[in-house]
Amino acid sequence: MEKKLILTFCGGTGTVTGANFLLEGEGKKFLIDCGLTQNTKLADDTNWEPFLYNPAEIDLLFITHAHIDHIGRIPKLIYEGFKGKIISTPATKEVAEFMLLDTVNILGRNTEHDINKMYKVDNVKKALALWETIEYHQRFNVDHGFRFTYRDSGHILGSGMLEVWYNEKKIVFTGDLGNSPSPLLRDTELVNDADYLIMESVYGDRVHEHRDERKKLLEATIEDNYNRKGTLIVPTFSLERSQELLFEINDLVENKRIPPMPIFLDSPLAIKLTAVYKKYQKLFNDVAAKMIGGGDDVFNFPGLKLTLETEESKEILHAPNPKIVIAGSGMSNGGRIVHHEHNYLPDPKNTILLTGYQSLGTLGRTIEEGAKTVRISGEEVPVRAHMVKISGYSGHKDSNALIDFVENTANTVKKVFVVMGEPKSSLFLVQKLRDNLGVNAVAPELGDKVEIVC
Repeated sequence: MEKKLILTFCGGTGTVTGANFLLEGEGKKFLIDCGLTQNTKLADDTNWEPFLYNPAEIDLLFITHAHIDHIGRIPKLIYEGFKGKIISTPATKEVAEFMLLDTVNILGRNTEHDINKMYKVDNVKKALALWETIEYHQRFNVDHGFRFTYRDSGHILGSGMLEVWYNEKKIVFTGDLGNSPSPLLRDTELVNDADYLIMESVYGDRVHEHRDERKKLLEATIEDNYNRKGTLIVPTFSLERSQELLFEINDLVENKRIPPMPIFLDSPLAIKLTAVYKKYQKLFNDVAAKMIGGGDDVFNFPGLKLTLETEESKEILHAPNPKIVIAGSGMSNGGRIVHHEHNYLPDPKNTILLTGYQSLGTLGRTIEEGAKTVRISGEEVPVRAHMVKISGYSGHKDSNALIDFVENTANTVKKVFVVMGEPKSSLFLVQKLRDNLGVNAVAPELGDKVEIVC
């Protein structure tokens, strides 16, 4: 007997960030992700507008992974009455605690829109008390025949595609899909039996370098900076990208592919999250697991210095060149990297290496687009440093890989909803899916409601 569910796009449309989807049926309301919309800053003003639903009526919140654009509005959700369960993989829960506490530390000082009342440690504690975990492939059953499980998406530690079964039909929310093969993590699992697919499109219109090429580019960039006796600054996300870079640099150092030099990991959050990665080595791919099994501490190598304290970070300026500084945030929209950019961008001996997606309106995007000057802390700063972009270190699948992912389930999928991308990326991917695979693909808008026929 045919049944219907209602899917509402409450975020993550027309933009890369702010993932938030509502699935309703049989009197149940399920949220998938509850993230901050992030463009020019950690949290855009749109985040403080009312949810498109009543948080007190939500039964379950499923989290695909612990990036802030997928979990960052959980304190607001709690503040506004959510009392249901939160479900994720175990690693996602552990990483999310650090990510949410870091966000509270930043946003909790803001008194506008009652932000300081939402972003309190107490609300994070309340969320964690409601939070339950399931392993990959473990089923979570709900009344009226709903079944949920996660498959490994290969994006960050603990990330999962959420599979929803109802009335013998399968709905898949991809979350973010990893740029497999990853230096650390297992490949994205295949999906070949989806009836409906809600998928990301961050790089829906672009193609990355090959994995071997990206490592050669990293090595060449480090060597070029060394020969100029400069400082290489790397804006990077504390979660996943920092750990991948440490893993890659560890290999270059231990095999003497790059000269000895100080390498600073100048991100307290990245340092804390790296400890979580060490705890969940069972989730690494075979190559990384073999290296660790052979006694290699892949996150520790000669020359690496961890700078937790602010004073330690300031002292980096006085460390002799050549050197490497890895610091957050990945889009230069906050964090310690901004101070390093202020100090190092004006000198042509230096290099800035961009390894991830840069959102429209961010300082990182301005640098990526070749600006000759940028504004930092109210000052006009000239950009004379070399700029290098290695897109192969992105944590997201590129256009070709996204199409390949859908091709595996093209024979079963009735409709593909393309979300979590800038409009040009989403629309490009929609057209490619229609032309190449003949699937019914659309790019929904914020607030759109659609019937899912099961």
